[in-house]
Formats: sequence, structure tokens, C-alpha cells
Amino acid sequence: MDWTPDQQRALKALEGSGNVFVTGGAGTGKSTVVQEFIKNKIQKTDKAAVLASTGTAAILLGGRTFHSFFGLGIMEGGLEKTVERVTHHKGIVQRLKKIDLILIDEVSMLGATELTAADQIARKARKLDAPWGGMRVVMVGDFAQLPPIQNFSGQSRSGEERPERPWCFNSEIWQKSELEGVNLSQIVRSRDASWNQILAEVRWAELSEYAVEVLQSRMKTVAAEFEGTRLFARRAQVEALNHDRLEKLPSKVREYNTVYMGVAAKVDELKRNAPIPEVLYLKEGAFVMFRQNDPEFRFVNGTLGFVSKLEDHLVTVELLIGGKTIELKKSSFSVLDAEGEPVATATNFPLNLAWACTIHKAQGATLDKVHANLKGVWEHGQSYVALSRVRALTDLTIEGLSPRVFLADPAVREFYDRLNRG
Repeated sequence: MDWTPDQQRALKALEGSGNVFVTGGAGTGKSTVVQEFIKNKIQKTDKAAVLASTGTAAILLGGRTFHSFFGLGIMEGGLEKTVERVTHHKGIVQRLKKIDLILIDEVSMLGATELTAADQIARKARKLDAPWGGMRVVMVGDFAQLPPIQNFSGQSRSGEERPERPWCFNSEIWQKSELEGVNLSQIVRSRDASWNQILAEVRWAELSEYAVEVLQSRMKTVAAEFEGTRLFARRAQVEALNHDRLEKLPSKVREYNTVYMGVAAKVDELKRNAPIPEVLYLKEGAFVMFRQNDPEFRFVNGTLGFVSKLEDHLVTVELLIGGKTIELKKSSFSVLDAEGEPVATATNFPLNLAWACTIHKAQGATLDKVHANLKGVWEHGQSYVALSRVRALTDLTIEGLSPRVFLADPAVREFYDRLNRG
């Protein structure tokens, strides 16, 4: 593996004993660094836990959700009542006493209150008034991408500005954690220096005239039979287009039902968050996306291809790029309980129909060819996520481009300015 200097610095920091924050823009190889750390460190001990802020991220990473590990639930009653309730739960207290290291992926989607609650719970459970009760903490994520979920959208009817995001980097525990920040700056997804510079400008919603001109040159109307993935802000648009394109194929449809096993409530959670549908509808000629990284490195999450053969226990896919043929078997995705034990599994071919995908679902994926529809974009970082999925500008076309779709939170920019100053 050829590591960039930033990745080498991140791995060195992770091999140490201090708290670490690994960050960087889209395509800088954060996931690769994390997977290497998990393989070399976390998998070799029973005193470490891999956590993620969302159920989908946890499933893809093979970890637990942050909320389940700390017993947060929906934090009913607020911070103090949540901490009081959880610290009276013997199972959670015992679990926290056993753990020396936690890795939190997609930390940008955790709010300040959640991070504060988890720290207070850890201190009380471990009976040590030190950050995280003395546990070592590794955080990973990019605050310039999708933010914490919050119950508001845009301005109020009275025209007031939307409230400030509850970024966890503004919390007291973030400061007290004394995280060594490693900002990966070299994009490894794309080798095009000009495109990478444009993406850097999109990330902060500070576009030069040249960047605007280049993006406008990619404004195109694509044909109905476009061989690539259309990214939309809304799920309804995705489902409608995928259904329509599959219906138009002349071949016979086959249904592959996902097999679920486990605790009913966790099976429901898996149905909401797993990257595979409850029923996978396929035809020969269907355009599909792989939804996991292959241990043999034949494909990654986001690789695109066309189904060439369908069998009961095997799907053959011809890759869009390079034309290589993959014979794909079924695989399983699991929900882990707070103790790290699988409590529900979903088994099916790790594929989605790929004519369309939501921008949110595409975060973390590298796509071979994209038509990004930016109409309806409402969130900070959403356009940045959409445009940064491809390896090269020539793999991208755009619809709905306008100044209003580029949104970046000034608080995030200020945070990264401080981080880069050291």
C-alpha cells in the first residue's frame, strides 16, 4: 500500500497512545486509514470498540452505533436525566469499565449534547474524573460534509436565520479531549490537480470564476439511457427512476429476498439502515452498484456494473470501467448490540440498482460516472458530497447548478482554520 505523507502521519498518531482526530476532505483516504487501524490494533484486543454515529455507517464498518454503546437512546428528558438513567444501568457500566479505546466514525454527525452525555457517562461508570473516564478516543470524520441532524430547515417564516448547528467540536469535552488533529489534505480518489482544487473551493462554498466556469461547462442534459448514477437530494426521485429503468429492460425480473435473522427490533433497525433492500429486483442488463468493499480488492463500495447473468446463488456483473467480470455470491450485514455481538443479520447479494442514488447514501462511495441533480439541495455540504464522488471531472455531469446550492457553515471553516494553525 502506497500511503500519502498525511496518511503516514495519521497512522503514526494512531499507533501512539494519545487521543486523535483524523479528518480531511472527500477522497483523501480516511476510510483506508481507519480500516488499517482496525485491522492492526482494534481487532487484536477485546478492550476496544468501533462505533459510528449512524446505523448505516456502523453496519458498513462492522461496528456498533455510538448511541447503543453509551445507552443514549433518544436522550428523552435531556442531558442530565439521560446520564442519570444510563449510569444506573449495570450492563452499560460494566461494559465501559472493560473498554480502553473507542473509535468513533462519522463524528461530524454527532451533536455536542450527545458527545457531552457520553463523556459524563464514561466518567461516572469508570469512576475517574478525566476525559472519557480515561479511555483513549479516536474520532474520524469531515465536518464539511453532512452535519448533525437537527429539527429545522432553512429560515423561519419570520425570516430569522436558521439556528447554529450543534457541532460537537464546540463542546467542552472536545476541547478537554486534547485530540491530536491530523488533516488529510492530499486527495487520492482523483489524480486531476485542477479538479481537486475546484472541489476544495466547493467544500467551502468559495468558488473562483474559473471554478464556476468549469462547473458550468459540465451542465448537460443526459439521455434517458445514461450509463451512470444520477444523484438526487430526495429518495422518492431515486426510487421512481430505478423502478422505471428496470421496468424498461426486456429481460425477466428476478426477486432476491433478503434473509433476516435475529431479534425483531434489531431486524427492523437493519431493514432501515442496511445498504441492501428487503427485496432486490434484478434483470439481466440491470445497472447495479456494489455496496461493500471486496476483501480481494476486485471492487469497492460504489463500483458500478451491468448484470450479465442471474442464478439462484450467483450474480455475474460486468464492471462499467474495464469490463472485468465479477461472479458475486451473497454476503451478510450485521447489527451489533452494545456488547459487540451480532443480534441481527441480513443476507443477500451486496448490490443496489444504480441508475439513481440519494446524495446521503452516496457519502463514502466512489462512483465511476455521475450525473448530479442539485435541485432540492438544502443542506450544508450536500453539493460537495455529490460532486466529489467521481475520480475525474470527465466522469461528472451536473443539473440544477446555481449559487444557492453551495452551502458551507462558517463555524466549520473557522474550526478547520484553527486546526491547520495547530
